Amino acid sequence: MKEKILAILHENYPEIDFESSDELVDDGTLDSLTVVGIISALSSEFNVELPYEEIVPENFNSVDAMAALFERYM
Repeated sequence: MKEKILAILHENYPEIDFESSDELVDDGTLDSLTVVGIISALSSEFNVELPYEEIVPENFNSVDAMAALFERYM
């Protein structure tokens, strides 16, 4: 799952180093528009609709957090 998410992220956002931080939102690497794009790309790929309450910074601060989030809804 993590490798698939990384491939999607690198394809859509090649300028961002997703592997070097576990505070992608908190350190400002990802802004709200980028998070929305990530949600869209991953939701489409995995055919998952995330509940609104899951769209919090902690779930997008790292690739591991994103993988755990999407695994919960698959």
